[in-house]
Amino acid sequence: MKAEMLDSGVIVTVCGEELVPLLDGGLWWPNERTLIVSDLHLEKGSSQAGRGIFLPPYDTAKTLARLKVLIQNWHPCRIISLGDSFHDCNAESRMSETDQQTLKELVDLQEWIWIAGNHDPRPPANIGGHFRETLNIGPLSFVHEPGQNPKKGELSGHLHPAAKIRRLGRSVRRRCFVGNNQRLILPAFGAYTGGLNITDAAFDGLLATGSTAWVLGTDQIYPIAVAQCV
Repeated sequence: MKAEMLDSGVIVTVCGEELVPLLDGGLWWPNERTLIVSDLHLEKGSSQAGRGIFLPPYDTAKTLARLKVLIQNWHPCRIISLGDSFHDCNAESRMSETDQQTLKELVDLQEWIWIAGNHDPRPPANIGGHFRETLNIGPLSFVHEPGQNPKKGELSGHLHPAAKIRRLGRSVRRRCFVGNNQRLILPAFGAYTGGLNITDAAFDGLLATGSTAWVLGTDQIYPIAVAQCV
């Protein structure tokens, strides 16, 4: 299937750069042939098990499988993962051999840049790619945590944004991209990551008046004014 067939039909412009939000939560930057994802949280399941919270131990495999589909469909020259790619600094040691091999094969396909997150401030050994605290390419800057006074063109993750919308007496809550023409916060991509309502206090001061939530539906992305979310 061609990538054009998977295009959400939505374009977000940040600092003059056209970006395409994808239904799976990735972000495509056509001019740079770059795929951007955030908050994979690989091995969150095994981390929770160590705390006595037992979840099916398949989150890493599921997340990597979704990421593999995006790579096959879009053929990026570069992938940028915006931090918290691993749930903790020991996540790599808990990955199955199969998952480790899958990840290494994906990393080897193109340039891969890992941005440091609060869960993974130190790079895992032997995983490949390049690790950076932050990154600037053209007018865009790539960080993990959104800043209260960001540079123009900031792309970030960390907060796992989700939007709740009420229509005709019913409410729907879905992951979303959120921001404006100066900054964009990406949804979490990992299988066990969930979402934080963009009306939560954690977003205070981050979303300027007139910001938009690009809400991930089942087969379509819906631009909704943040002011209309509940």
